[in-house]
Amino acid sequence: MDTSAPAADKAELLIDGHTLTVADVVNGARPTDPTRARLAEGAIQRIEQSLALKGKVIEAGLPIYGVTSGFGDSNTRQISGKKSQALQTNLIRFLSCGIGPVAAPDVLRATMIIRANCLARGASGVRPEILELLLECLNHDVLPPIPERGSVGASGDLVPLSYVAALLTGQGRALHGGEEKDSRTALADAGLSEVVLEAKEGLALVNGTSFMSGFAALAVHDAAELAFAADLSTALASQVLQGNPGHFVPFIFNQKPHPGTRTSARTIRRLLGDPEDRDPGVDVEGAALTEAGFRQLEEPIQDRYSVRCAPHVVGVLRDTLDWATTWVEVEINSTNDNPLFDVEAGMVRNGGNFYGGHVGQAMDALKTAVASVGDLLDRQLELVVDEKFNNGLTPNLIPRFAPDSWDAGLHHGFKGMQIAASGLTAEALKTTMPATSFSRSTEAHNQDKVSMATIAARDARTVVELVRQVTAIHLLALCQAADLRGLECLSGPTRAAYELVRSVSPTLDGDRPLAEDIQRVAALIAAGDVRRAAEGADLG
Repeated sequence: MDTSAPAADKAELLIDGHTLTVADVVNGARPTDPTRARLAEGAIQRIEQSLALKGKVIEAGLPIYGVTSGFGDSNTRQISGKKSQALQTNLIRFLSCGIGPVAAPDVLRATMIIRANCLARGASGVRPEILELLLECLNHDVLPPIPERGSVGASGDLVPLSYVAALLTGQGRALHGGEEKDSRTALADAGLSEVVLEAKEGLALVNGTSFMSGFAALAVHDAAELAFAADLSTALASQVLQGNPGHFVPFIFNQKPHPGTRTSARTIRRLLGDPEDRDPGVDVEGAALTEAGFRQLEEPIQDRYSVRCAPHVVGVLRDTLDWATTWVEVEINSTNDNPLFDVEAGMVRNGGNFYGGHVGQAMDALKTAVASVGDLLDRQLELVVDEKFNNGLTPNLIPRFAPDSWDAGLHHGFKGMQIAASGLTAEALKTTMPATSFSRSTEAHNQDKVSMATIAARDARTVVELVRQVTAIHLLALCQAADLRGLECLSGPTRAAYELVRSVSPTLDGDRPLAEDIQRVAALIAAGDVRRAAEGADLG
């Protein structure tokens, strides 16, 4: 039985091939409210024009790649137009060899949204009913269980996207409302019917970059939340370590005006409670030197790099996100299969739009920038938990116990958390190996230069998840440090973030397992709740 909300009660996601944004993909892939995706009327008109051209070329008996010829290196083997339908069926069959875990539901939904949008541009020779069924599957939560591994990123995501085509044709398995079923059964339970693919339609479904782009769209969105969380962590670290807020004054960043660095510094200043970008004018030991010409300062003039240089690290991530998001949005609004039907010229065009080079380069850069932020936060965490560097806080942030207390010497606070954060950071840094450097010649040397972009995008997803967990550990430690230092050290925004963390994780008053606390805080970061709490707070 179909239990989805009535269409009238759903927000609408219009699929037109040109205006899809990363935010649209995320909202459709992770809906907080019922959402209905619909094909735009203008898209239907463009699609019908390309269909007419496709029919004319087939009727003329001309060889068309993947329509009246074999695939890849087999393109020299022309077949009769009468076999074109069976050719599409076999394409799906021989590509259904994906390996590894099934991608998360948000990735599956993102893939479906993007594939429909790319085909909606109208140059792929696919009937409107194919796209409409794909969107209705999305609307009714009927998803293709796509294994994560098996794509080289050109000719697009052949193996992963074959599972989308299999779903639409009633082959293989499906996920319906989270329950695994036979595809035909899942479609029927949702009130839908499978289709029989016609010439070029199977190739158009599988020969594109939508699986890698699904990972990529979600990764750039999630990395933006990490950029803010890193700035928040830096502000909190400065407060609990009694650091020098002068490191973040506008003058410094106006002298090296990378946009992301300036944004990060401005964000930290606001989180520290400064509404006017004022120079705090920290007075570092104004007394004169002794006759010996030397004295030991009670406080350092400068904080360590992981605090002082934080805007320069997070700024790289922010600037990477700017161009990476642009590249991803071009990709998800592109026709990225082959061949293409040029209606204006009345010709079939053969090319390589399925190549995922821009997605791969963006994701390799993004994962490196995110991992660097994770390394920064891990280093800040070390300063906060280590009694040699934390400016009077307790060792490992243990509660304060009287020397004659039974608990004295028994507790180790955040020692295990720092070890875990270090391990997570190392794994994130290890994963920054550029996947795009490992092109392989494949498919009888037809695909002799490939992008490996799907692996890069999956890596970016993994690095984002690891660094989110490092950030959660660090925020938990910073809140514990604030409890020990005294909450008067906090500003309005950092106090709001503190209260949110404390709503899911109480103060550590003795050793206890903290794994679930990490996951709860990581979920707050992922959902944007930490950012909204801090941004919505008064500065005082």
